[in-house]
Amino acid sequence: MAWNEPGGRKDNQDPWNSGGNNGRRGGSGGPEQGPPDLDEALQKLQERLNSIFGGKRSGGSGGSNGGDVKGPGAGFFGIIALVVVVAWAGFGFYTVDQQERGVVLRLGKYHETVQPGLQWNPPLLDEVTKVNVTRVRTHDHGSLMLTRDENIVNVEMTVQYVISDPRAFVLNVRDPETSLSHASESSLRHTVGSTNLDGILTEGREILATQVQSRLQSYMDSYGTGLALSRVNIKNATAPQQVQDAFDDVIKAREDEQRVKNEAETYANGIVPEARGTAQRVIEEANAYKEEVVARASGEADRFTSLLQAYQMAPGVTRERLYIDMMQEVLGKTPKVMVDVDGGNNMMYLPLDQLMKRQADTIANTPRSVRLDDSSMRELTQQVINRIGSSSTSTLREGR
Repeated sequence: MAWNEPGGRKDNQDPWNSGGNNGRRGGSGGPEQGPPDLDEALQKLQERLNSIFGGKRSGGSGGSNGGDVKGPGAGFFGIIALVVVVAWAGFGFYTVDQQERGVVLRLGKYHETVQPGLQWNPPLLDEVTKVNVTRVRTHDHGSLMLTRDENIVNVEMTVQYVISDPRAFVLNVRDPETSLSHASESSLRHTVGSTNLDGILTEGREILATQVQSRLQSYMDSYGTGLALSRVNIKNATAPQQVQDAFDDVIKAREDEQRVKNEAETYANGIVPEARGTAQRVIEEANAYKEEVVARASGEADRFTSLLQAYQMAPGVTRERLYIDMMQEVLGKTPKVMVDVDGGNNMMYLPLDQLMKRQADTIANTPRSVRLDDSSMRELTQQVINRIGSSSTSTLREGR
């Protein structure tokens, strides 16, 4: 019959338990097996967790009604706290690139400047600002300005700079680049105001850029911006648009002047060495002529001295030799030939120049078929000479 029917067991107990208790043993003391108690298992698990994390054990030793079951203990909150701490520490890691430096503020106050690499700072306490210290930044500026000689000029320049002090760049000035812009205009106006217009428009740009860079760097250092100027370039310097044509004419005239000067210098550089060479050549020729005249005079003097000695030793022979040499020298330059016939008193001469000219005309007018050859000319010449000799001999006999 059922356990809960009338007339059954009077102990009001379920068949899984025995006696008046909730244990696993029956009324007779023997073991009696049954399903485990879920509440008891959960209580034991909680006690183990509390023992691990330092919590207190729950009271009671029995089943579900043996003691009060407590909520989550201190161990659970410890786990949550540990997870929060690990997450907080993990958010503190960061990396600084090779081109950057990190400026660390702890609770709003400067703490340190970190170098490139993996870094860690406590989150929510430190604030890290990364600054690139190798990138070259550029700032352009240009405006109309008044020069020292009271002329207006439009100057455009470019400023190149880098961040040399990250701490000063982040903390000293609220907006360093705006300060750079204002200081650039101030230094440029001051330098242009102390320079004439001609120097700015022509060859004075490099000097102007150097002066502007020096003055602007002194401003940046005094402000504590942490910026270092690498170069200042004057891109353009022109007159206002209203008078640009007149300035172009002036510049063109100056360029023409410089061009003419250069051409004159080139011509002078070419003509002066040539004149010096010609003068040196004339001097050398004069020296050579002087040496030649002196040498010739010395030779003539030596020859006259030798001739005088020979004349003193043999006057007749020397006189005859001198006469023959003189006649040879004089008659050798004339086209006439003197003919001295043996036994005659008269000396005849032949005008060979006239004869040659007449012979040339005759040959030119003579037909080619009747012209004489060389042998015929020699024979004809010999006949003329013989006839002259015979006529001279007959004339000599008649005179006797």
